[in-house]
Amino acid sequence: QTQMSWFQHDLGHCSVFRKPKWNRLMQIVVINIMKGLPACWWNHLHNQHHAKPNCFRKDPDLNMHPLLFSLGKTLSMELGKKKKKFMPYNHQHRYFSLLAPAALIPFFQLSIFYFTVKKKKWLELFLITVFNIRVSLMYIPLMGFKNFMVYYWLSRYLESTWFIWVSQMNHIPMDIDYDKNEDWVSTQVHATCNVNQSLFNDWFTGHLNFQIEHHLFPTMPRHNYWK
Repeated sequence: QTQMSWFQHDLGHCSVFRKPKWNRLMQIVVINIMKGLPACWWNHLHNQHHAKPNCFRKDPDLNMHPLLFSLGKTLSMELGKKKKKFMPYNHQHRYFSLLAPAALIPFFQLSIFYFTVKKKKWLELFLITVFNIRVSLMYIPLMGFKNFMVYYWLSRYLESTWFIWVSQMNHIPMDIDYDKNEDWVSTQVHATCNVNQSLFNDWFTGHLNFQIEHHLFPTMPRHNYWK
């Protein structure tokens, strides 16, 4: 499931096939039919992230601030001055790896249905509904409803943990602030960092260990990042 996430991410950036239409069609097959998530929802959020990475209130990846985590020096100081505290932020380095994936699951599940209905994307809503029905019909007869629930949500949690680890390790260490209206290149470079290259890291991250290259050249096929 996670490797399919990286693949549909490539398709969403039109970096697999030469024709954008082919990328869009294959992305629907991968993310809607094989993962149960709407492509329109992913592209809507991910395009905002690429336009303004690490810009609070513009990058949806930062929506966990300040309810769950305190992010960035400027935003954290702002919370301190206002004496606002929703969580024990001084311990967030301990609970991040457990809470972030758990919080992401209901957010994804609720927002995908809300978004597809709001945007009237009926075909994509139909496809993700069929995915959930198909998975239920496949596994419930084999393991029973209770075991299926444990299996399904545990697998989602592990997938969410993998996704959070990869997507945040090359953004959170960098500058997080309000939009400073910098030029596009500076905005991308100030919000991204790379992770050491290795065969395992390339596979584990879907080549997103080359985050700087990806943000500067989002349509570049991933196998060219190292060049």
